[in-house]
Amino acid sequence: MKVINQHYTLSNGVKIPKIGLGTWQVKDGDEAYNSVLIALKNGYRHIDTAEGYRNEASVGRAIKDSGIPRDEIFVTSKLESHIKTYEGALEAFDKTLKALDFEYLDLFLIHAPWPWDEVGKECHEGNVLAYKAMEKLYKDGKIRAIGISNFEPVDIENIITHCEIVPHVNQIAYFIGLDQSKTIESCNKHNIFVEAYSPLGTGRLLSNEVIVQMAEKYQVSPAQICIRYCLQKGTAPLPKSTHEERIIMNTKVDFEISTDDMNVLDHVKKNF
Repeated sequence: MKVINQHYTLSNGVKIPKIGLGTWQVKDGDEAYNSVLIALKNGYRHIDTAEGYRNEASVGRAIKDSGIPRDEIFVTSKLESHIKTYEGALEAFDKTLKALDFEYLDLFLIHAPWPWDEVGKECHEGNVLAYKAMEKLYKDGKIRAIGISNFEPVDIENIITHCEIVPHVNQIAYFIGLDQSKTIESCNKHNIFVEAYSPLGTGRLLSNEVIVQMAEKYQVSPAQICIRYCLQKGTAPLPKSTHEERIIMNTKVDFEISTDDMNVLDHVKKNF
């Protein structure tokens, strides 16, 4: 079975497709709509968006217009990072659901442990309040899985200590050259699945000499090497593209990087 048709299984039994389409920095309107429609046409069944991306309406419309049954598509959205209250989280979720025009969401995440304009700010109490609202929505059947994004070990422990449900997912920046070992170790300890956003290093890795040479060796693209690396690390990569050729190419990762070559990629950070 091709990777694009394969799934991981979250701790609550929910299946999540191994590759998703990322829509960060994809403009609302035709760009977001067409990207999602093209992806779905070419086998994607995992779409990642967020209220903060300002493209939920276009994403939802494309999913509806695809003609694919809603229950065959795994859709993620996120609570904006500055919302750190119980009621605020409930209201934001309703807004997201209305924008997407859905009856439920497959995965809802706290977008970050701190507001994006105050990176590093300690918001433990607010994160607990927001997450407790998500627990309610999960119990009410409005969300199939709940989780966090950009949470480091201290933030993860805060949620686990003060909340009832261990997050099912932590979505983090993860790509060749970025050391996320401490966060991944914490996630593994608590059986929290890791999604990898920006698996191409926001495009910076595509010209990396080591990756380019390895792509030539395997007769694939640098992007395919980056995506395959994340898969072999047991994460779900979320590559973003608005071009049909690249959207399709990002699914053609049914090859295996050798153990020795994975080790080489593990050390790309020294040259990054």
